[in-house]
Amino acid sequence: MNSRQLLRALACGALMLAVAPPVRAEGTFDIPAGAHFNQDKLAKITEFFQNEVATGKIAGANVLIEQHGKPVYHETFGVQDVVSKAPITDKTIFRLSSLTKAVTSVVAMQLIQDGKIKLDDPVSKYIPSFANMKVGVEKKAEDGTKTLELVPLTRPITILDLLRHTSGITYGFYGDSLVRKAYAAANLYAGDFDLAEFAERIAKLPLHNQPGALWQYGHSTDILARVMEIVSGKSLLEIEKEKLLDPLGMTDTGFFVTETERLQRLAQPVPNDSNFKVGREYRTEVRQKWESASGGMVSTMSDFSKFAQMLLNGGTFGGKTYLSPKTFELMASDHIGKGSGVERDYFYFPGDGFGMGLGLAVRTDPGNAKPPPPGSLGELKWDGAAGCYMVIDRKQDMLFVLLEQTPSERQRVQRTLKQLVYEAMEN
Repeated sequence: MNSRQLLRALACGALMLAVAPPVRAEGTFDIPAGAHFNQDKLAKITEFFQNEVATGKIAGANVLIEQHGKPVYHETFGVQDVVSKAPITDKTIFRLSSLTKAVTSVVAMQLIQDGKIKLDDPVSKYIPSFANMKVGVEKKAEDGTKTLELVPLTRPITILDLLRHTSGITYGFYGDSLVRKAYAAANLYAGDFDLAEFAERIAKLPLHNQPGALWQYGHSTDILARVMEIVSGKSLLEIEKEKLLDPLGMTDTGFFVTETERLQRLAQPVPNDSNFKVGREYRTEVRQKWESASGGMVSTMSDFSKFAQMLLNGGTFGGKTYLSPKTFELMASDHIGKGSGVERDYFYFPGDGFGMGLGLAVRTDPGNAKPPPPGSLGELKWDGAAGCYMVIDRKQDMLFVLLEQTPSERQRVQRTLKQLVYEAMEN
């Protein structure tokens, strides 16, 4: 693994321990609309995951492919955890990690749709301490030592910045810049704190860059969630349940798993793969004040498939509209492309060929790989450090969801699954 690959892996929250040779997929990028699935080729997905379980790389997984609103492939593999040996089911509870950002962002878009928030609102309108934030600029002395100079904001951080990850707010668990080191040293996760307190902790730290200058993965979604709490007068989970989770019937989706019956349904990674590498202990089983909007939710396939189908439908599900066509298209459009002024570096998580919508990555071009990875222009995707993965392909009216708990193997598994899904499609 070269240095760029290592940095990319760390940025995504998990370091790959093994890299399988890529599955070549000539001719599977942006195939014509109207493709259908070859069931014999879909069987290769089954073979792949059966081998992953048999060789002990993962404990288990749940894989769903839907097209035209109906399942075309739905299989479970392995066990919830290797101790209980309970089989994976659609009711098995998985840590979503950063897929939480997608859920949070949809509810934020609902609040924007309702006129509660505006994309160009300064964050300081809701959290006054954000008006005084500074940007940390590294200065290098002749002897090679680096110091951090704090400079004023050239413009306020906006709600748009939070949704597209251009606020300058970062994480402290990847990279070696002085600002990221300051995050790591700040003990951000100490004690029992809520989103209000967490926002104040972030406000005391320097920004990694000026707002709008660079795509920067970090705690932007947590600050967005605090704004959501302020404008709604409710906790994050309360507003999410009211606007999205309860209407969709996502009864097992939330932030903590503390009840005996639900603990028995909680998936666990294999014992040597338990470090989620996100800078903090992942304590789903311990109820706390902080509802982490950027990485703390849990869900099941029964629940999350409804959320994914709602996105594939363009914001509707079961006869109910969650996002208007205008709001959905705003969310599903690239907001960091040419003319936006937003730069990308080797920590650009959406990856080659992808732009950034409001809470989701969006496919804008084939990318530079030869052959390009499979998919369709306009594809929406996101995933999380625990291994869960969602792809929405509106051109083919198709989605697939992978639920698994494998921080170390996830990138290899996700990449292989996507290849196999698209190789099974025919016109």
